[in-house]
Parts: sequence; structure tokens; C-alpha cells
Amino acid sequence: MPVKQEIFAAIEKLVAPSTILASNSSAIPSTEIGRHLKNRERMIGTHFWNPPHLVPLVEVIQNEKTGSEVVERTMRLLRQAGKVPVHVRRDIPGFVGNRLQHAMKREAIALVAAGVCDAQTIDTVVREGFGARTAVLGPMEQADLVGLDLQLNVAEVLYDDLDRTAGPHPFLRDKVKAGKLGMKTGEGFRKWTVKEADAVRSRLSRFLAEQAKARRQNVRHADERTA
Repeated sequence: MPVKQEIFAAIEKLVAPSTILASNSSAIPSTEIGRHLKNRERMIGTHFWNPPHLVPLVEVIQNEKTGSEVVERTMRLLRQAGKVPVHVRRDIPGFVGNRLQHAMKREAIALVAAGVCDAQTIDTVVREGFGARTAVLGPMEQADLVGLDLQLNVAEVLYDDLDRTAGPHPFLRDKVKAGKLGMKTGEGFRKWTVKEADAVRSRLSRFLAEQAKARRQNVRHADERTA
């Protein structure tokens, strides 16, 4: 945090008064990053998702001081750059995407720690189950699709049994303490050879590239239909 605050304080002295100051932090609120700026109204969060040249989403996070005109300018600039900006109206840790992502990871870690299944099973369930539809169907759409009465029935049975560990799960802390950090050390929740790790990276890059290509084609076809 201090490093980010120092960087933005230095930038503020070098740019025009109308320049937007945007942080790409994936979790730290821009309210705190811009705490010591003289003109806090132009500080905003713009969280790109990796790899940003293939993933279109950018979370535009309005903090407690951000002016509405700054939000509008930022959203417009991102659209012009071919991104898909979304307006996050409150500057909370993790914003929207990482809160959703880590809520799932929290439960996944707890399931493995409790011996319900192994890490590979978790990944298979996500990839071959609900993950297959996530790219075209968001969680709120899915709830409306099946009906909120069914959503409530499932919630009443399930929610009391979800993990409520305060802070990071001890299972995760023990892994890090033991130096089992994932692919870069050869073991995390799963064991990895260099070849296996490279295969996962290639699979991800190939899939994201194909999705990006499909999006460009869809945009081009839509433009042709409206021309």
C-alpha cells in the first residue's frame, strides 16, 4: 500500500489536472491508494483481468471520492479500446470478480481439507460441470433460469453447511509454510511436472485466444448486418 500511495502521489505532480489516475489493483481499494492525493475525485480503480489482451472485462471501481464524470470518461475510453467495462459502485476489497472467484476457492479448499474429494476432482467438477456453461450464463441468469423458488430451496438446505473458516483456511497456510506453492514449485494442491504445468498454460492460452477470435468475428458480423 505505501508503495502504491507514493507512486500515485508522484504521478499527480506530473500530469494535467484533468488526467484520470487509475489503479489496476486486483483487490486493494483505490480509496486507500489515493488517500493522500490533493485531487481525489480523479482516482479510480480499473481492474483488468489476465491476460488483458485476451480477456475483455475491466472492472471500473468508483470509490468514495470519484466523480461521476471520471467514471463516464473511463468507461467510454475502455469501450473505445475494445474492452468490456462494468461499473462497480462501491470500492470494496476484491471488487466483484475476485470476491466471486475467491468465494468458490474458499469452499474448494475446505472440501479438499475435509477429505470430501481431492483437488483434481474439484477441477473436474468445475470444468466439466457448471464451468461449461459459465461463459454464456452468469450466476444470476442461471438462478432466474431455474427459478428463485428452487434457488431458495437449495439455499435453505446448503448454506448452513458451507465453510465459515475465519481468515485463510489452515490447509492453505500449511501448504504455503511447507513451500508447496503450486506449479512453480512442483506441488501445491496437486503435484506438477514441468511438462504438465506447461500443458495447462498452453490449454488456457489456446482457449482464451479462440474465445477472443470468436468475439471479434461476432462483432464483425454484427457490424455487417447493421451496415
